[in-house]
Amino acid sequence: MQAKGKDRSHPLLSVLRLIIAGTAAGVLAAAVALPAVGGAGVSAKTAMDGLELKPRDLDEPPLPERTKLVDANGKQIAQFYYENRQSVTLDKVAPIMQNALIAIEDFRFFDHGPIDVEGTARALVKNFTGGGVMQGGSSITQQYVKQVLVNKAETPEEQQAAIAPTLSRKLQELRYAMAIEQKYSKQQILEKYLNIAYFGAGAHGVQAAARRFFDKPASELSLWEAATLAGAVQNPARTDPNVGPEARERLLMRRNTVLDRMAEIGKITWPQATEAKAKKLGYKDVKFPGGCEASKVPYFCLYVQYEILGNEDFGKNQDERRKLLQRGGLTIKTTLDPKMQKAAEKAIKKYVSPKDKPVASQAMVVPGTGEIKAMAASRKFGGSKKKNEMSYNIVADAEHGGGRGLQQGSTAKAYTLATALEEGLKYEDGFPAPAGFTASGYNSFKNCKGENVGDPSHTAHNSSEGGGGFKTLQSGTWGSVNTFFLKLEQDVGLCKVVKLAKRLGVKRADGGKLREVETFTLGVNEVDPVTIANSYAVFASRGQYCKPLAITEIKDRNGNAKQYKPKCSQVMEEEVADAVSGILSGVFTKGTMREVGGIGRDAAGKTGTTDDYMSAWFAGYTPNLASAVSLGDPRGASTHKLIGVTIGGNYFPYVYGASISGPIWKQAMMQALKGVEPAEFTPVDHSRFGGCSDKCAPKPKKKKHDDERRGGGDPFEDFFGDNNDQGDGPGPDDSHGDGPGGQGTTGLTTPATRAR
Repeated sequence: MQAKGKDRSHPLLSVLRLIIAGTAAGVLAAAVALPAVGGAGVSAKTAMDGLELKPRDLDEPPLPERTKLVDANGKQIAQFYYENRQSVTLDKVAPIMQNALIAIEDFRFFDHGPIDVEGTARALVKNFTGGGVMQGGSSITQQYVKQVLVNKAETPEEQQAAIAPTLSRKLQELRYAMAIEQKYSKQQILEKYLNIAYFGAGAHGVQAAARRFFDKPASELSLWEAATLAGAVQNPARTDPNVGPEARERLLMRRNTVLDRMAEIGKITWPQATEAKAKKLGYKDVKFPGGCEASKVPYFCLYVQYEILGNEDFGKNQDERRKLLQRGGLTIKTTLDPKMQKAAEKAIKKYVSPKDKPVASQAMVVPGTGEIKAMAASRKFGGSKKKNEMSYNIVADAEHGGGRGLQQGSTAKAYTLATALEEGLKYEDGFPAPAGFTASGYNSFKNCKGENVGDPSHTAHNSSEGGGGFKTLQSGTWGSVNTFFLKLEQDVGLCKVVKLAKRLGVKRADGGKLREVETFTLGVNEVDPVTIANSYAVFASRGQYCKPLAITEIKDRNGNAKQYKPKCSQVMEEEVADAVSGILSGVFTKGTMREVGGIGRDAAGKTGTTDDYMSAWFAGYTPNLASAVSLGDPRGASTHKLIGVTIGGNYFPYVYGASISGPIWKQAMMQALKGVEPAEFTPVDHSRFGGCSDKCAPKPKKKKHDDERRGGGDPFEDFFGDNNDQGDGPGPDDSHGDGPGGQGTTGLTTPATRAR
């Protein structure tokens, strides 16, 4: 006679054997027998309906897998995940790990069918006599089913139902398990379970757990390490080593239990178990930070993240896209060039400190493809104000996680120059550039709706308040003369300038409409470095605009890859773009960057400082690479101007485009292009753009006594001043401050007060 309380004495045992066999007799027996079980409370009809065990297909959605971002060379730069998981095939899991898990969770796994009859019967008997589900007794197959149902749950209610301590849930689990055993081999089921199981410490799946706990892949786990992980799956919340010393002690005890069990069933020897039990826990707490804040290139990472979240190709709404990013197991190959990124970071760090309130930011873009090669800023990305961190993507626009941007300043003059060349003006065409410019009436400037936007109440000045003389497209650009460009914009038409800027991809950083106002050419619109670098890349690529590109390939978890090609179109005549480059090249030798100098290869660019020194820019390019550098105070450029500031340890009475942004651009570009074969700009078609048309400089009257005094000097220069004026005086050359001012306090003069 068997002792009272032994599972085998219970009438359920024989019934369950029949149920598991799936026979009609078993179902009938269950219907009759279950009501007799103390406390069961199951009617015959319920038994008939609920205990009919037939295989039922289980929907197995793909497991949440981490998504990783890699640079152009394939090196990981960031990762996103909902669950820290890296699924692996069974051959990538150490055999000792497989043995340890099977020993403690289901040692008859390879011998029984979908259900371990003895274990399940024993558990159900105790559950019924105890008044509820108190013991699991589940096979590895059943545990896999339960994990799938938990992972599928979208709501707390669904999650609770997946683990509810009810007979109906358990029977449903058995039906699914039967189908799983028919669908997969035992090895496949074991592989699936090892990848879905939670081990604690935020590690989902054996590979992530091996790295999290022991800083090694699952294929290299030792006996004591494998036993530790196998012990953790039973109740990972209680044995999570991050919870505290008590949890670690419980995990250690659980590990030793696994080792004892492995020795009992002959998977290891007792001496091996004793040796392994002598080991310390050995938990290494390896961090696996996710998201852009943990990336070494956070601003570029943010750009890519928002590209995914804002693209309907990756889901109907942002929630779907976020799930794909965090759970999809994607490998996203990006355009980031580590050498160019390092060059930008190093140059910025040389001139601007992370502790400075003003922020320098830079973007590099490839002409002809739009590939973004670098995005860097002087301040670290994060949410700590105490650490002076940035909480948004200052290098990009709001669409890519950025803010409202900084006023563009005189870098916008390049668009007016390009429009003039498109309209047929030649290099030596020009206008007198007086000390101040005032619109003659409201209809002097019209926006693209035909509305009058001239402002006769406002007078724009040049930096030194003096007359500028006659300026040509060349000398007016090199000197960045405000009054000249306002007259030029009026001559070619404000709307044409705006339309050309839009063709080059110029847009406000905040996503609003461009301000089509008289001072458009002076850069009153707030923009971002990616947008401006990409607009200048059009000149470098001889008139070809390409949408900014950060992603070149996305590979799914199954290895299927989709390529993303540049999206480009010709938006400007090649010869016009060449002519723009011809003039902007002179900025380094005859213009506002002459004190900073060039980079030893063909290059063109434009300085820009906004009115009242609210921000400072330099945008430029070679045939190989375009880049833009901005500098401003994110606390509010209008209230925190670049006047009397210390940046990078140097004091600046006034900060101009050539003070900090220009030198950053120069150093970064020189390093970024190191080892790249220099390319040359296409020569300008002087038969088309050389000389002047109907806007030539008036011929001066000869003054005999001056010729004699000067020994036959240049009468044109004597009457009008140097036609290649570098700006009006030694200070900044215009109200958008593109003077050649050097670093620190060297060579800077205080400008007179200017009207806005």
